[in-house]
Amino acid sequence: MKLHLYTFDLALSSPFRIAHGVRTVQPTLIVGLEADGYLGLGEATATSYYGKKVGDMLLALEELRTVIEAETLDSPEKFWDRMYPHLKTHPFELCALDVAAHDLFARQGGMPLYKCWDLDPNKAPLTNYTIGIGPIEEMVSKIKEQPWPVYKVKLGTDHDLEIIEALRAVTDARFRVDANTAWTAEQTIALAPKFKRLGVEFLEQPLKADDWEGAKEVFQQSALPIIADESCQLESDIKKCHGSFHGVNIKLMKCGGLTPARRMIQEARTLDLQVMVGCMTESTVGISAIAHLAPLLDYVDMDGALLLKQDIATGVSIQDGKAIFPDATGTGARLLS
Repeated sequence: MKLHLYTFDLALSSPFRIAHGVRTVQPTLIVGLEADGYLGLGEATATSYYGKKVGDMLLALEELRTVIEAETLDSPEKFWDRMYPHLKTHPFELCALDVAAHDLFARQGGMPLYKCWDLDPNKAPLTNYTIGIGPIEEMVSKIKEQPWPVYKVKLGTDHDLEIIEALRAVTDARFRVDANTAWTAEQTIALAPKFKRLGVEFLEQPLKADDWEGAKEVFQQSALPIIADESCQLESDIKKCHGSFHGVNIKLMKCGGLTPARRMIQEARTLDLQVMVGCMTESTVGISAIAHLAPLLDYVDMDGALLLKQDIATGVSIQDGKAIFPDATGTGARLLS
């Protein structure tokens, strides 16, 4: 195989704020694996919250170039197994490689990736559209500018209830609330019934990732389901979340790609946990990969490319929350330049 590495700065259509900070540009790394005239693509974003920089990711993969290019793609899963010892502390880079391998393998087989897994794309749940933290008037304006059937609302302010009340006044859409670890157990338990009356369907990661005692308390007393995000990053976290959360939000870059994500989904199901897959702020390369997993999920958050001023790829598109799959093999993603 031939390894290709491309870097981009993805400009956002507007500043995006969450409890951890604000950004206007998202640096990203696109990984390509080429064999037999086919090119598979994967993506890893530079995320300061997780200590990820494009330069470091490039270096990690360049150091493995000889190993990677000596590989033969017998199956994406076996390829992941062989790459894991080299990249077990680099899940973002491993994810990009794994997604590229799945894309390449399906293209070589002449079919969309979901067909390799015997999935029906029509069973994919609607994706939410994310409203970042801002002045209430600004958040209301974004709702009005982007009508959508379901929104994820980022919170973690001193007036979170007021925000949801204001947004509810201008839309009948379903809400999901993501506090990004900004609340206490007491706040979460107090807010949950009020949010439930306002049409919120679940709360995502209200407490600090390591506050397991608080998580158990919230799990037992919350009027709304609680979905783990920062508390669920690796395969080993699924069991930890059982009994402390009602569901898990799996991120491909955090866990190391599609290969471990599929195992995590299966394990979560055996534990009767609800399952969501979420995205970073990423291009259609990464979003297209998530879309092929969507038929396995209860919820999906794959709006990352919708937040960009200009995308760098085509592939699976999102219209009114519904994933539209192109007539293409692999994940369907293609770079524009």
